[in-house]
Amino acid sequence: MRKKTIIKVENLHKRYNGNGFEAVRGISFEVYENEIFGLLGPNGAGKTTTVEMMEGLRGITQGSIEILDIDVKKSKESLKEKIGVQLQSAAFFEQLTVIETLDLFASFYKKNKDINQIIDDFDLQDKKNFWVQKLSGGQKQRLSIGVAMVNDPEIVFLDEPTTGLDPQARHHTWEIIQKLKKEGKTVIITTHYMEEAEVLCDRVGIMDEGKIIALDTPEKLIENLISKGFKKEKVRQLADLEDVFLNLTGKTLRD
Repeated sequence: MRKKTIIKVENLHKRYNGNGFEAVRGISFEVYENEIFGLLGPNGAGKTTTVEMMEGLRGITQGSIEILDIDVKKSKESLKEKIGVQLQSAAFFEQLTVIETLDLFASFYKKNKDINQIIDDFDLQDKKNFWVQKLSGGQKQRLSIGVAMVNDPEIVFLDEPTTGLDPQARHHTWEIIQKLKKEGKTVIITTHYMEEAEVLCDRVGIMDEGKIIALDTPEKLIENLISKGFKKEKVRQLADLEDVFLNLTGKTLRD
């Protein structure tokens, strides 16, 4: 059965007139309903620029993006009601509480999800009356994703959602993202952590120098590499140092 396409990107370009630099150079791809789609690549590959154009936050130089039958160039306001956005560097008012922050962002939308449900979903019950400036890095990241959910979006954009988090917080964030998929959401995630992409993503597009150089499931991409005769110089052990760390310290969040 053919999967339903809900995002279509065609011949997308982004050039900056000031220096003529082309950050995105003619990429095309589709995202299917209720999948976790990853954009991978080194720093400067064009991942964040691509996602910001999809979100309507950055202008499109050339090409088109259609999301849920909405032309992003023409109907940014309509798009806003359908998507949730977690930015790589979210700027919150430091002296608002968690619940006040969620209420503030909810006020920007016509449709809202129950704020207390978001607080429960993202394990912020004990912190809901804390000022944002008092939150740990992991708590701020959970709040950031929670803010992206205030309008109960169909599509959620997560830009480097686990950067700077300790192993417990990172694994907990993975569980949150997997739960979003179970709830029927479509998730677009950018990351440069390959393990994260392998654990979470149904399909990935690998970007470099503004182009998509590969696009498939993680399993298929790995199989293709092995079929070309690739062998690791050192066979990976059955466990790694992160497994040791989590085994010794536990998976419980340290907030």
